[in-house]
Amino acid sequence: MSIVNQVQELFRSGVVQSFNPYSQAVFSKISKCHTSGIGVHYYQCTNENCKHEHLQYHCCGSRHCPICGSMKKEEWIEARVNELLPTPYYHVVFTLPHEFNPLILGNREVLFKTLFDSAAETLSNHANNPTYLGAETGITMVLHTWGQKLNFHPHVHCIVSGGGYANGKWVDAKRKNEKFLFPESGLIPMYKGIFLKKLRALKGLKLEGIDLEALIEKVGYKKWNVYAKAPFGGPAQVIEYLGRYTHKIAITKHRILEIDEYKVRFNYKDYYDGNKTKEWSLPKEEFLRSFELHILPKRFVKIRHYGFLQNRNKHKRLSEIRKSLALEPLKPQVKIPAAQRMLEKYGKDVFKCPHCETGRLVLVKTIRPFKNFRIKLIPENKASPIEN
Repeated sequence: MSIVNQVQELFRSGVVQSFNPYSQAVFSKISKCHTSGIGVHYYQCTNENCKHEHLQYHCCGSRHCPICGSMKKEEWIEARVNELLPTPYYHVVFTLPHEFNPLILGNREVLFKTLFDSAAETLSNHANNPTYLGAETGITMVLHTWGQKLNFHPHVHCIVSGGGYANGKWVDAKRKNEKFLFPESGLIPMYKGIFLKKLRALKGLKLEGIDLEALIEKVGYKKWNVYAKAPFGGPAQVIEYLGRYTHKIAITKHRILEIDEYKVRFNYKDYYDGNKTKEWSLPKEEFLRSFELHILPKRFVKIRHYGFLQNRNKHKRLSEIRKSLALEPLKPQVKIPAAQRMLEKYGKDVFKCPHCETGRLVLVKTIRPFKNFRIKLIPENKASPIEN
């Protein structure tokens, strides 16, 4: 049985029934990925001597799915690349003390938003300081909630422009030849203060078993982590970063090495040991419960933009900035078919018949998901695990 089939079977485990309804729906959707439960395209070869039949099962499209990829990521990246400007770009990471984990797990949506807003306000305050820039910088943030071993570790990765926008004009970066955008010694205490102030102002938090004031006092004595990394080498590095981090999920099928009767074995990168790749195992139930920790609240936006990249009037601002820099106007977004993207990116012609390699696959019909679809586990030597 392939890893894909094993993951599908794993996500149908009975322990999933103890999860909240939304998480159950996500697990159910993933378990049907690339099966008739999602739907299928039925193709046939145009070569009269071949007439090969090809079934293309649909992917589930879930942003949490470890099985399927999505061309939507490529579209998103192209839109962001179109917005890049001739200025240095920096990578900054804001984390939260692990003592907050129980509080966050009970109040995910509001505290994830507080994390975003606190990091953005910290960066904006520094950017608007004439010592560092004296302008509004452009910020793209992406939320990650996991560590390499599937532990709960909320943090935001930020791409920050070195230059900025003020009073209708572009302001060049002041620290072009330095290794960081803003000093960590200023970022850390400001970020801590802003987050704790926002936290105290929140109403209606679920605090079962949590003494909020005692928690705030405890983390107040700790040094919080903000990583202000060296600037990207150029636009190519920014693009590569966007591809790796923005649509990343807790774990993909490529990291899963083995699923047996009792455990799931997967690889991880040990950042404390020279980024070496190592192996880790979790009991099946613990793996599923750990994975469930990283399912974001329904409709929660995990990629956000601030500063001159904030959504309101963004196109107008970017047009003004590009004009002041004597750059070409923003290019209109063009919808590129998935088949063309596959050909350009991987050199794979998805419509070329894999059997005769001369004919073309043409769509005969689309089979929609079955309303009463269910999957029954049966021995591997049987014809099909799919029932109707």
